[in-house]
Amino acid sequence: MTDRRTQLAENLARVEERIASACSAAGRGRDEVTLIVVTKTYPASDVRILHELGVRHVAENRDQDAAPKAAECADLSLTWHFVGQLQTNKVRSVAGYADVVQSMDRVKLVTALSAAAVREGRDLGCLIQVALDAESGERGDRGGVAPDGIEELAAAVGSAPGLRLDGLMTVAPLAGPYAGRQRAAFDRLMEFSSRLRGNHPAANMVSAGMSADLEDAVAAGATHVRVGTAVLGVRPGLG
Repeated sequence: MTDRRTQLAENLARVEERIASACSAAGRGRDEVTLIVVTKTYPASDVRILHELGVRHVAENRDQDAAPKAAECADLSLTWHFVGQLQTNKVRSVAGYADVVQSMDRVKLVTALSAAAVREGRDLGCLIQVALDAESGERGDRGGVAPDGIEELAAAVGSAPGLRLDGLMTVAPLAGPYAGRQRAAFDRLMEFSSRLRGNHPAANMVSAGMSADLEDAVAAGATHVRVGTAVLGVRPGLG
């Protein structure tokens, strides 16, 4: 465990240095960017170590992994983000532990999550996941709503009991005009964020960037970066 703690501490320090350098280069304060550590496939023991090291935001993308892990770490002061594609049959479970759902991409999901949040007595933050590749018709398999559907979905979230519209999220697309152009993709997301805030001023969270491209996300203006491998190492295979 000591070796694992040392490894995580060193990795976390390197990521913190990258974020700080990116903020400095962009003329931003380090406190403007929140690090979310994506702990999928890793055990609750790693989450506990990360908490000891000062991490307060963690993310999961599969409910079957996240639910027991969140329960095991219920005594820790953590903000849990759900970042995977969410099926309506999982919303009741996710509403029980997630503080923020970053993958809202359809009205049907808004309706189901709202009902679950009310049932659980929760106030859930929601990010609309934007599929930037959808603009070109070359939609990949990472989920998200097409840009022209953002406002309709935002209105649905904003008026849904138990839900709070916090902002936008994207994953750098693998297809379309933004494939391999992470900075351009994140700049485009910021344009949509600016428009969204016109009608929803409080929806100022922008989640973008992962281990390989967090610098591009910070330069574009992201408020949150989701980092897994750079902190936890190469993920073990899912059995």
